[in-house]
Amino acid sequence: MAERGAQLAVYVPGASPVHRLPAGLKLLALVAAGAAVLAISSPLAAGIAVAIALLGFAIAGLNLRYAWRGVRPTWIFLVGIFAFQWWSADLARAVGVVGSIVALVLAATLVSLTTRTAAMIDAIVWSLKPLRRFGVNPDRVALQLALGVRAVPLIAELAETARQAQYARGRRGSPRAFAVPLVVRALRRADNMSDALHARGLDD
Repeated sequence: MAERGAQLAVYVPGASPVHRLPAGLKLLALVAAGAAVLAISSPLAAGIAVAIALLGFAIAGLNLRYAWRGVRPTWIFLVGIFAFQWWSADLARAVGVVGSIVALVLAATLVSLTTRTAAMIDAIVWSLKPLRRFGVNPDRVALQLALGVRAVPLIAELAETARQAQYARGRRGSPRAFAVPLVVRALRRADNMSDALHARGLDD
């Protein structure tokens, strides 16, 4: 795989079994994974979930660097959640909760890497067609959900850029030197995306 593709963490062409799975099935599995996160609290269950997600990367023929780059930007939040859960409950609970979140991030990254955006949108539009009679616009909802899934690797890309800038300035130990540029870049990217959607008549 091209290194540039690893940095952007967007769709990576392939013919693996994971790539060939229908987009709707992968999105349904991702929703199920999100629901499972709410129920996982034991380290064993979280470890199994992470292992399954990593197995998906292996089956898809994706280097584990893709998985690492998907998770790494969230480390500061994971540390905070871990500390809070350990303080409010116990160590086992902290490991279980953080492990389940890591598994979900890995799953979202895998879906994004192995599914074209157009295929995601088509699958969501098809599943939401019955809601048209209630005033729901399936095309708009599908676009929002697809953008949400794509946001995981996008934030990873922005975080990597912010981290490199932080290191270049010799401020490795400063959380502020990492967080502030990341937030600024994320807001700027969101503004650019909003302008692009507006130009295509999808601003509402």
